[in-house]
Amino acid sequence: MGFLFGLFIGIAVSFGLVVAFARYSKVRSTRRADLAKTIAAFARMTVQDSRKLLPGEFYPSWVVFSQRQKLNWLNLELEKIWPYVNEAASELIRSSVEPVLEQYTPAMLASLKFSKFTLGTVAPQFTGVSILESESGPNGITMELEIQWDGNPKIVLDIKTLLGVALPIEVKNIGFTGVFRLIFKPLVDEFPCFGALSYSLREKKALDFTLKVVGGELTSIPGISDAIEETILDAIEDSITWPVRKIIPILPGDYSDLELRPVGTLDVKIVQAKDLANKDMIGKSDPYAVLFIRPLRDKTQKTKTISNSLNPIWNEHFEFIVEDVSTQHLTVRVFDDEGVGSSQLIGAAQVPLNELVPGKVKDIWLKLVKDLVIQKDKKNRGQVQLELLYSPLGKDGGLKNPFNPDYSLTILEKVLKPESEDSDATDAKKAQKKKDVIVRGVLSVTVVAAEDLPAVDVMGKADPFVVITLKKSEAKSKTRVVPDSLNPVWNQTFDFVVEDALHDLLMLEVWDHDKFGKDKIGRVIMTLTRVMLEGEFQEWYELDGAKSGKLCIHLKWTPRLKLRDAS
Repeated sequence: MGFLFGLFIGIAVSFGLVVAFARYSKVRSTRRADLAKTIAAFARMTVQDSRKLLPGEFYPSWVVFSQRQKLNWLNLELEKIWPYVNEAASELIRSSVEPVLEQYTPAMLASLKFSKFTLGTVAPQFTGVSILESESGPNGITMELEIQWDGNPKIVLDIKTLLGVALPIEVKNIGFTGVFRLIFKPLVDEFPCFGALSYSLREKKALDFTLKVVGGELTSIPGISDAIEETILDAIEDSITWPVRKIIPILPGDYSDLELRPVGTLDVKIVQAKDLANKDMIGKSDPYAVLFIRPLRDKTQKTKTISNSLNPIWNEHFEFIVEDVSTQHLTVRVFDDEGVGSSQLIGAAQVPLNELVPGKVKDIWLKLVKDLVIQKDKKNRGQVQLELLYSPLGKDGGLKNPFNPDYSLTILEKVLKPESEDSDATDAKKAQKKKDVIVRGVLSVTVVAAEDLPAVDVMGKADPFVVITLKKSEAKSKTRVVPDSLNPVWNQTFDFVVEDALHDLLMLEVWDHDKFGKDKIGRVIMTLTRVMLEGEFQEWYELDGAKSGKLCIHLKWTPRLKLRDAS
């Protein structure tokens, strides 16, 4: 009996121990999982997140000032090695910038070269450092260093004018603040663990310098100072400013994949501007627009000047090469043409290219500002209308209808569609086709109705009608007059034969009919791009130039394509 009792007790205790151990293992596993989640959450925290949880006075000094200490250490080490960096970097910069200087030599000069180039004895100061995890990828490390430099370099340019006059010009009082990007790629298992170093000026925050003729005055030759300053800025932009990057091989290998290459094209149609600020004392401004992605002379486009207008219509098309869609942007600057004098800036605007959907046309109105960096100006400077289309290179399928995935390619899309992915000859052929194509067809315009028109008659009503105009062909039609109505319904359709739809504009002007004349209420201006791509659509549009009101339009496109004659 005692044996059986002991056996029962032993089995019970053993069973209890097994159950307890299993329960403890489960609890420990749960705690470890929770602890892992907590550690992962802390790992994702930024310094700002941690300071929200714990005030700064509770941090030890080595935590609070760790970033500053790192920068101090970097600056001290850079001061130590600066004499050697100066010697190596001076020759590297000179050899890379001088060919670009020659490329951008002003027409008034015969040659422009460095006779002396050293960075001086004052080392730059690091004011910020960061590792960009999102940009690094699995096979590289991307670092950005913010640098401030008020140096004492010795930079002398030897210039020769077309008349044979030689002038040594010193570049003095250089002040620079900017962000340099360093890319260590690819990562390898051989010391120093990366195959090549790429560097680039990611952002130029400030750059000031003065030019002085050694032993003379630069003002003795009119216009030469501005020309040389513009040349220096162009050389910096074209040689080391992002997305341009310089590649230094560290280990033997092929690093051609790190070189700058086009990734797409941006088609820009600048349609019009409205309510521009007037820069003229007498009459109105004579506006023109300048557009660029990279601010280089050969990569900048300019519209024609529209005389005496604060609501100019340009309807001009330009194409730009895109090299980094994630960081580049399109810049538009609108100027008042002063003839022989310097043009006055009316305003500027920018569009980040990463906001564009590839293959989809974006119609956008941009507000003009005085300064794109310091946007404190509250003055109304007007707006500019752009139509943008970003097309990545090497992407098959061309432009797709954005609203109906089963919609087949239009004739226009088939012409502009790439024929293969990686052929330079094909790209050239495509560009030629794009230039030569004329999109011809029939545009059916149905003026459906208008709503909430402003009262322009004494009795608080209006007698509205609509004039439809194709700007390039100057074809016109008009609806019937609807008497005594602020919400007229027309439902009238007009057909227009369009000879060059890519470059034409549709204008719809709403007028009030009177027995002794007519008063303009407002207007709608649009390109034909959307109807060409979609085939048919109906939309309400706000009336420009009116206190209130909108117009409903139904458009339908029947294309007939042809190419320009070779002659």
